[in-house]
Amino acid sequence: MKKWFLSCAAFAFILLVSACSNETNADGAAKPQSIKLDYAYYSPSSLVLKKFGWLEEDLKEDGVKVEYVLSQGSNKALEFLNSSSIDFGSTAGAAAYLAKSKGAPVQSIYVYSKPEWTALVTTKGSGISSVEDLKGKKIAATVGTDPYIFLLRALDEAGLSQGDVEIVNLQHSDGASALTTGQVDAWAGLDPHMARVELEADTELFYRNPDFNTYGVLNVRSEFAEKYPAYAEKVIAAYEKAREWILDNPEEAAKILSEEAQISLEVAQKQLERNDFSSPVPGDVQVKALQSAGSVLKEDGIINKETDTDQLAEDLIFPDFAEKVINK
Repeated sequence: MKKWFLSCAAFAFILLVSACSNETNADGAAKPQSIKLDYAYYSPSSLVLKKFGWLEEDLKEDGVKVEYVLSQGSNKALEFLNSSSIDFGSTAGAAAYLAKSKGAPVQSIYVYSKPEWTALVTTKGSGISSVEDLKGKKIAATVGTDPYIFLLRALDEAGLSQGDVEIVNLQHSDGASALTTGQVDAWAGLDPHMARVELEADTELFYRNPDFNTYGVLNVRSEFAEKYPAYAEKVIAAYEKAREWILDNPEEAAKILSEEAQISLEVAQKQLERNDFSSPVPGDVQVKALQSAGSVLKEDGIINKETDTDQLAEDLIFPDFAEKVINK
């Protein structure tokens, strides 16, 4: 009986050692069983990364699986992050900032592009030519995303508030359809849908302001970043490879975007033209942009008036991983 007990104990010890060894990679860093990322039509880098499978190649030796989930907008990416359905999500900076104000455990660790991906759009002949003309009108927007926040800032700049208009909460593609079918008077657009209706429908971008577009950021669940910092760096390294490839191969990148989003090549090229891929490390520029957005969000009651919006921006932007990977 004693021998049997010792044998069982020894077997259990072997299993424990084996289990522990499976939780670290060759360098001794803790490793996850899988990494779940989103891909999004508003993030060309994510499409390139998914297309070529560079992250899968890098993690194959560690035995870490890679899974991709489609995000239709920043709001969906943040829902997935909050529910731990993904570990990394692509959003606008302001959308992540708004989610952070509501307790979302996320950090923005990489800038995948500086886009002008949103503007206010109407149909030609609508009689709308300025933000002031929106008073009393129906406007489609996806609540919690950069176009929505862009709309609020544009209204504020014009001396209006959300109470002066009727905001219809629709997902981005549905908002584009609602505009072209006359269900709404205007739409807070997002590429590639905005580029498509700009080129293919009787619409016009009547209000543009690149400074009100917040940066495209890659967010990580805080728990993942704390447990697996080495793998947060590996994801950023893969995104860097995709970013550099886009800069070197803009025509091929447009083709990938066209195929994935099922849009014409001309629309894909228009979208890419509105993206600046030159500065991937988040920092003070993003913090200041979010602090400016935060002031309007607080005034409109979207963010609690007791929130320190300046500190919130600093808490969200986390450059350490990107600095380590890109500046080494």
